[in-house]
Amino acid sequence: MNNKIFVLIFIIVVFILGGLLYIYNPDPVEYKNPNEIEPVACTMEAKLCPDGSYVGRSGPNCEFAECPAPLFEDGTVFEDGTI
Repeated sequence: MNNKIFVLIFIIVVFILGGLLYIYNPDPVEYKNPNEIEPVACTMEAKLCPDGSYVGRSGPNCEFAECPAPLFEDGTVFEDGTI
């Protein structure tokens, strides 16, 4: 009989302490790791480069990647990409 009373009192105390904790701290502070980087989602756009290839957005600022260097010094390339 004493065991049932002890368990009942323990459950009541836990609920009371939980309620008091919620009353005194309804909006707990969220602690964040300062070294953690926020994830970035870039749009799925593509940029057409002069050689006919495409580059997408990347990096933390979602900037377009650099276009590949032209195959010839004057910047001309064949349509099929051959030299």
